[in-house]
Parts: sequence; C-alpha cells; structure tokens
Amino acid sequence: MYLVDTSAWILALRKKPNEAVRGRVDELLAGGLVHTTGIITVELLGGVRSEAEYERLSARLGSLRRIEVTEAVWDLAAELLFNLRRCGVTVPATDAVIAACALTRQAVLVHADGRYDQMAAHTTLKVESLIALLR
Repeated sequence: MYLVDTSAWILALRKKPNEAVRGRVDELLAGGLVHTTGIITVELLGGVRSEAEYERLSARLGSLRRIEVTEAVWDLAAELLFNLRRCGVTVPATDAVIAACALTRQAVLVHADGRYDQMAAHTTLKVESLIALLR
C-alpha cells in the first residue's frame, strides 16, 4: 500500500512532468497500490487552473482508495508534531496528518519533499523518496 504525497503528484501531473516521477506514480497506479487522503485531494484540487482540469483530476482521485482521517489519525498527528519538535524537527501540521495517515495504515509514503525524510529518521514512517529523480 502506498500513499502518494502532493509533492509527487504535482511533479507527475504537470504539463511537462518529471518523467521518472511520473513513471513511478504510473507504475503504482497500474498495480492498484495507490491510496489517497482528503488533505492530499484538497491540496491538489486547490491548485488546478480550470474547471475541466478540476473535474478530470477530481474523478481520477475519486477512483483511488481513501485513508480516512479518524480521531486516531488526529491524535497521532499531534503526537508526531510534539515528538518531532523535541528532536529539533518542525514540519507543517498538514504533513503530520499525511504521515499519520500512512502510519495508521502501514502505507509507504511516496514523496518529493525532504521533510518526510526528516520525519522518517525519527519515527517508524516508511517513505519512498523521489527526490533523487529530480536531479
């Protein structure tokens, strides 16, 4: 099970996508392995430019299995933020919620955002960083 973060989706969905990132996301999609969560959907749909693009992306994301943000996820996100700050790592609350979604379902978080690597270094979060594909 994989949770693809907004950072990876953006690189894969651009008009001129990063082909390596797009290939990896497409591979996961083809295998039926990709999940999403509400905050990722909100971030992606909030950034589209046209109604047609909104409808197309909304349908695509709507076809994915969803990890719901439960009370347990909220509690874990708060705990993550607290513990990470004590380790000198500060991340946005939205990233903590996404990481908590991945942790509660034991999903690998696919990303192109170094903050998740920092989080993984101090937690049991499993990540697949696509940052190296950007070079």
